[in-house]
This record gives sequence, C-alpha cells and structure tokens, in this order.
Amino acid sequence: MLSKIKKASDFIKENISERPLIGLILGSGLGYIADKIENKQEFRYEDIPNFPLSTVQGHEGKLVIGTLEGVPVAALKGRFHAYEGHGMKNITFPIYFMREIGVKGVILTNAAGGVNKTYTPGDIIADTDFINFSLDNPLIGPNYDELGVRFPPMAEPVDHKWLKRTQAICKENGINIKEGTYVWVLGPCYETPAEIKMFEKFGGDLVGMSTVPEVIACNHAGLKVIAFSAVTNFASGILPEPLNHNDVIKAADKIKPVFEKVVNYAIKMF
Repeated sequence: MLSKIKKASDFIKENISERPLIGLILGSGLGYIADKIENKQEFRYEDIPNFPLSTVQGHEGKLVIGTLEGVPVAALKGRFHAYEGHGMKNITFPIYFMREIGVKGVILTNAAGGVNKTYTPGDIIADTDFINFSLDNPLIGPNYDELGVRFPPMAEPVDHKWLKRTQAICKENGINIKEGTYVWVLGPCYETPAEIKMFEKFGGDLVGMSTVPEVIACNHAGLKVIAFSAVTNFASGILPEPLNHNDVIKAADKIKPVFEKVVNYAIKMF
C-alpha cells in the first residue's frame, strides 16, 4: 500500500509545477467543475502508476491539477465505489495519494437521494454526519503509522469551522446550504422503500453509495474535509416513480451552476 501510494505520488510530483492545496473528489454528473480549472494539467487514471480505474457513467476517470479561485487544486473526475468491485483500499487510495502530493483539505461531492421530506431535488446539503450502513471500513487490516493512527476519532467527521465559513459566504450570495446526515449503502441497486423508512428512523437525511470511505480516510490521514450532496431525487418509496441513473445525471446537470459556486466558495474559505 505504502509503496503504491509513493509510486503514484512521485509520478505526479515529477510532472506538475505547483503542489495542490485542496483536493476535490467529484461525484456523479459533477465532474464538470474540473473543467473550470485554470492552467490545468490532466492525467488519465490509467497513466498514473497503481491508480484505480473508474467504470461508472458520469465518472470520466481523470486527475486534473491547476488553480481554482487562485488556489492550487487537484480534482478527481470520477471516484471509486464498492459496487464496481473495488476494495476499500482502492476507494480510499486517492485520499492518501492527494496528501502525498501536498493536499491539506478535501472537498467531497456526491449525488444523493433525499430521505428528509423537507428537502427538494436541487437542494445542496452539507453532509455533517454519517451512518455507515455498509458495515465495512477502509481501515480494517494492518495500520500503517505513516498514513494515520490506529483508532481515529469520528466525533466530528467534517471540519465545522471550514464548513461554517463556506455556509456564511454562500448565504451572503443567496445560496442556502442545509445540513444533513448521509447514509452510505453499498449499491448498486437503489434502496427499497422499507430501507428508506428505516434510514429515516435512524436519523438519516440522505442516502448514497459513496463519500463515507473517503471521509474516514481523511480523518485517518489528518486532512480537513467537508462534503456536499446534490439532492437529485427523492429516495425510493417517497414518490411512486422508480429511480434510474440517467435521471440522477440529468438532475445533477440542472444543479451545475449553483453547485459550482458552492465549491468555489469552499475553496476560497479554506
């Protein structure tokens, strides 16, 4: 694991002119944010030694390094999911890789189903707490002290000071960022109505198939992290229509302008 991370990060460090400060992991339909990066250098995942490969529609599979809002960033257009067959180490590999190339803070984005009935598709929610319904964990197995401590605390899984600064500037510009608890499921099938009822009783506000492994890895690695969900649909059973991935991508497209502003504000407020 350590040698793989080092080989991948050494390759990038040898080929970039400036170390990134902020890392972005962009979820389904949200990779367009990386297209706005200036002075960019692009690397296909398959060209980076030991880097996992993304296989999902809406996840292009490129690392883009450059500047956003004048801040050096590294953006992943496409993340890795357990339902693709990736193990937890692959899913979290980019977090440790980004730390090695200089990243200090990570912004995670995802498309999620709304469990909380006060949400509306199109809302952007700050994920402030998490329920790991998968019962899997990327830290299972030997711990590498070079990467992080054996038992990282998760009492405050996201950086609230960074988040509050971001919410404040969003509010000043007419964007209301609500908060919620994100439930992680393995997928790839969408949830049953009974599962959504259960998540609601557990205190879940959103449901999705990503983000939690990366949040755990950021806490393990000592990186500041904040996470935002684009509510693309109501979860199963709330509305009678069945869910499909194309609808998620289309809904994410509609949110683009506002979500881009939120990410830019978060970069500025780091």
